[in-house]
Amino acid sequence: KRLEFYKKKLLTRREELLKAIARTEEEGRAADDDPTVDLADKAANSYTKEFLFGQTNTDRGILQLVDEALLRIRANSYGICVQCEDELQQKRLDAVPWARHCVSCQEKYEQGLL
Repeated sequence: KRLEFYKKKLLTRREELLKAIARTEEEGRAADDDPTVDLADKAANSYTKEFLFGQTNTDRGILQLVDEALLRIRANSYGICVQCEDELQQKRLDAVPWARHCVSCQEKYEQGLL
């Protein structure tokens, strides 16, 4: 029952990310459409495109983690740290349902120790 809850949460997040990525890509393309803009507008458009590209990149990374979490659900390994194989805390999964690591392994991962 708990697994179904996380699966629905992940699928909802996946749909949100796909829509956000599509919308951001469209906005990035639209930023260059007007050929009559002056140099300052081109600079602002360039900054906007770069910002949107970074946002899309972040969303794609989270989307990949969500997809991996859905695969772990199918493989019956969801909720288990991929490094130390300890069970993840429910609070962690509630906050970040696509989490791959327990808190201590995540800290090591962020420090480049894993």
